[in-house]
Amino acid sequence: MIRDFLVWMATELGKGEGDVAMSWSEALAGSLNFWGLVEGTHVLTLMLFMGTILMVDLRLLGVAFRQTPVSVLSDRVLPLTVVGLVIMVITGLGLFYAKPLLYYHNIWFRLKLVFLVIAAINIMWFHFRIQRSMPDWDAAPNPPAKVRLSGAISLLSWIAIITVGRFIAYDWYECGKPQPGWVNLVQECATSERGAVEKGAPL
Repeated sequence: MIRDFLVWMATELGKGEGDVAMSWSEALAGSLNFWGLVEGTHVLTLMLFMGTILMVDLRLLGVAFRQTPVSVLSDRVLPLTVVGLVIMVITGLGLFYAKPLLYYHNIWFRLKLVFLVIAAINIMWFHFRIQRSMPDWDAAPNPPAKVRLSGAISLLSWIAIITVGRFIAYDWYECGKPQPGWVNLVQECATSERGAVEKGAPL
């Protein structure tokens, strides 16, 4: 069902009349300058977002900015974090819209979604549970264990998100290539245009 919607979005949505007409998705993927602008903006705002998150996480871990209260540091970098996040999400959705089926059948993209969920759960845990006791540890050079744990989860999650996101560009596990059965299963290669090819099976 999800794949059927993505096929429609990639090949039919916005498509004009005629055999050579392209859908909006195909037009975006085929554009030279606009595609590069969207991708470049996504990377730059990711750097902005990750840089501000890194500062806060290192403070929560008690590794850096130990003499600065967490609230003060957060108040100063949070506006930049929000700006980076908003633009990063918009451009990320644009990149996905241009090549939805490529991402849908990509193991690295699926791992990225898993780590994004972990990061989101950690953010909610921090803001709705841990942050309630901030007055008790705000200025402490070494925050309590639960605060450091949240900072570690955040830092590791975003490092993983960036790493697997970078791997999306490589075709190591592309559907249609010989690869382990579990990779074909995870990527749902059997439903893709290129199909699933078991490693060691005759081509």
